[in-house]
Amino acid sequence: MKKHKKYLLAVLILPWFSIPLLGKRNLKRFFLPSLIINLIVLAECFLARKRTWWYFYKSLHPKMLGEIPLLFGPFLVGTMWIFKFTYGNFRNFMITNFILDAFFVYILMSWFKKIGYGSMVRLKRYHFLLIFTTKAAFLYGLQKFISNKRRVTS
Repeated sequence: MKKHKKYLLAVLILPWFSIPLLGKRNLKRFFLPSLIINLIVLAECFLARKRTWWYFYKSLHPKMLGEIPLLFGPFLVGTMWIFKFTYGNFRNFMITNFILDAFFVYILMSWFKKIGYGSMVRLKRYHFLLIFTTKAAFLYGLQKFISNKRRVTS
């Protein structure tokens, strides 16, 4: 197995080891909206590839998007952790997301370019951050909607 595939597999799998610490109740509560936003981001990745907004050069499989390990590893699990610590306080949720998203956009994407994993192509970094921030607000609203639906049906 190539070295980069081992790293990508680790990026995909390692965050899932923190799930028991999240707790069963929080997992059940936050998994659905986290998965939905993850699938929206996955669709966005296909659009980004078509319009060459960004590009990831290495992947687990030649026919698979390079973003998959990030999406179904740290992004999905990290979303649930952010909810665990900030849900109920929209301001804290948005600030936490903004800081983590800015770290991803400005620091990790620069590092990804340096190591040859991925890079921004036609999309400016601040546009990328704006897209992330918009999705975070949508995600919070989605969680609120799902929580209210569960309360009504229970």
